[in-house]
Amino acid sequence: MKLPIVMILVLIINFSGISQQVYAKKDPFAHTYSIVARDTVTGEMGVAVQSHWFSVGSLVAWGKAGVGVVATQSFINLSFGPRGLSLLENGLSPKLAMQTLLEIDEGRDVRQLAILDVYGNVGAYTGKNCIEAAGHIIGDNFSVQANLMEKNTVWPAMAEAFKNSKGSLAERMLIAMEAAQNEGGDIRGKQSVAILVVKGKSTGNSWEDKVVDLRVEDNENPLKEMRRLLTIHTAYEFMNQGDLAVETGNNVLAKEHYMNAQKLNPDNLEMKYWYAVTLANNGELAEAKTIFKEIFKQNSNWKTLTPRLIKAKLLTISNKQLEEIIKL
Repeated sequence: MKLPIVMILVLIINFSGISQQVYAKKDPFAHTYSIVARDTVTGEMGVAVQSHWFSVGSLVAWGKAGVGVVATQSFINLSFGPRGLSLLENGLSPKLAMQTLLEIDEGRDVRQLAILDVYGNVGAYTGKNCIEAAGHIIGDNFSVQANLMEKNTVWPAMAEAFKNSKGSLAERMLIAMEAAQNEGGDIRGKQSVAILVVKGKSTGNSWEDKVVDLRVEDNENPLKEMRRLLTIHTAYEFMNQGDLAVETGNNVLAKEHYMNAQKLNPDNLEMKYWYAVTLANNGELAEAKTIFKEIFKQNSNWKTLTPRLIKAKLLTISNKQLEEIIKL
């Protein structure tokens, strides 16, 4: 959708009255590397970012389903996040939205900004006074950007890693982040990381529109911790699918989803428990009892919980079979 020039001028005037900003010491720092990207199959859009700064995700990463994503970094102008999304929502392209924001920001020379929309169009900018090594690369449905890096090969490594990666959008962005760190990353070190992924089309319910929203706020090895969290997140997505299958009475499908969850997170007792429940509901009581026994040995609260599932119709077995389980 293209806006008439009059409407664009109105937007610029409206923004200039409230968001003109000169760099000041109060501006938050986020010297960092990040990626904004779109999955061409699912339409999902995301931002991933890592920095030697506390809680970088709360500053840098912004996104709205059906609209786009924004990464604002270096000496951050926080307004670039919500206002960038607003400009996209009003029909501006990422490049024009970026130009509009920078035009009214007197601190533009120390800013770094990337904006991506639902079509995979990207606008990216690195201010001439961003601390070296600094730069960005715009690719097909993505952009990588970095500043205060150990060397100028960091963001090219990110771009190549993303282009050659496979998997979900979150996984691919994390691979790009890991490539950046392997190339030297932030010259100061590492502290926090965040991954935000939103749907390409809004459901109309904001609470359903985020696919991934994970942060590591303060950690000696944040990317390693993020990989652990993303694996657990994926496992619980399988758990959620299993729960939905149980709701519809499809215990065979539920068993498959719960098994996939366990493969990703094999030490999680709750995942084992619901898998055992599904086995029992499928009539595979012998295998279920073996798993229940192991769980009850480690934590007897799961045994206390089991009879309560009958009333909720989450465990559909006979009283005799229930007694066999409780005696374990």
